[in-house]
Amino acid sequence: MNYQIWGREQIDDESLKQMDSAMSLPISVKGALMPDAHVGYGLPIGGVLATVGAVIPYAVGVDIACRMRLSIFEVSPHVLGQQVGRYENALLENTMFGAGAELSQYNRAEHDVLDESIWSESRILASLKDKAYKQLGTSGGGNHFVEWGEFTLNQDDLGLKAGTYLALLSHSGSRGVGYAIANHFSKVAQNYHQDLPKHLQHLSWLDLDWHEGQEYWNAMNLAGRFASACHQIIHERVAKSAGLKPSVVVENHHNFAWKETITDENGEQQEVIVHRKGATPAGEGVLGVIPGSMADPGFVVRGKGNAAAIQSASHGAGRMMSRSTAKQSITQNAQKQYLAEHNVKLFGGDLDEAPQAYKDIHAVMDAQSDLVEIVGKFQPRVVRMDGRIGKKSKKR
Repeated sequence: MNYQIWGREQIDDESLKQMDSAMSLPISVKGALMPDAHVGYGLPIGGVLATVGAVIPYAVGVDIACRMRLSIFEVSPHVLGQQVGRYENALLENTMFGAGAELSQYNRAEHDVLDESIWSESRILASLKDKAYKQLGTSGGGNHFVEWGEFTLNQDDLGLKAGTYLALLSHSGSRGVGYAIANHFSKVAQNYHQDLPKHLQHLSWLDLDWHEGQEYWNAMNLAGRFASACHQIIHERVAKSAGLKPSVVVENHHNFAWKETITDENGEQQEVIVHRKGATPAGEGVLGVIPGSMADPGFVVRGKGNAAAIQSASHGAGRMMSRSTAKQSITQNAQKQYLAEHNVKLFGGDLDEAPQAYKDIHAVMDAQSDLVEIVGKFQPRVVRMDGRIGKKSKKR
């Protein structure tokens, strides 16, 4: 089954093989590959897959509903240079990163998502509620971040005048909750499809008319609401600490599955499950954020609703190097020089997330100009990622 590819020259052959495998499934009806694509588990990162009547837990991924949230403040970004301590401290004192990061009982947040009855409707969710409470308002490791930066609006839009504004951008997902849901239901799915070839095992699916399929679907959506709540709390706490209130908020997510309607080869309307693993919705008029790296710009975009791409776009620049290759080939000095040249201050982070490990975000955006239009540009200035800073503990 054929599928369209954006930015082919930037995509490795192994990602294409993974996408080919996904398209060979009997439940698959349409696919697309975004320009940030690289190898993942099951479905490649940057892969979009439409299936009929079934959901694939690993085509959603382990970081369910990983998302971007951008808060724009009607303040000049020059304050980052004029009041350095105020903004750095707001970031450092109100964020926490890493797989094991948990807030102390004195610093935990409250949110309606924790009061939902669905937590008690299945054994797996009931076992995760305490973890959710401890991790609400925290961020993961790896490429997750919270950062201050400059947002430049090209023309009057988003309810704002054209100009440059202070902004706060975050990237993280559903933490330990999403990870546990993904692993549990992927094992359930694989038990149902033990006859699949080894290279397709990670693409085992759950029919949505099965009890397990509905249970996963409900859990996935809860993980999405939990991830959104985490971002909301982070932004509220950081902004309050800096004495700010946002004028505009833009949020979108990837690593998720949506029920949507597409037009099949015969011109008939068909309801499908659209998996976007490391890809983001780009329906007509839909706003989203596509980040670059810790030093390179990201973009607020508006979707064009391209049907061939299943109304999708990239979720970022995409990796050019694996984590191990990046650590072996990029030096600390090279990373520091790159950050200095781009006027970025980094707290935490590691060489596997160095800007040089990522594709050129400008080339990625050029490759998907028929998928999204650029509304504005975000340039990172003060970046917080996982990694020790002084002697700070992972628990507060």
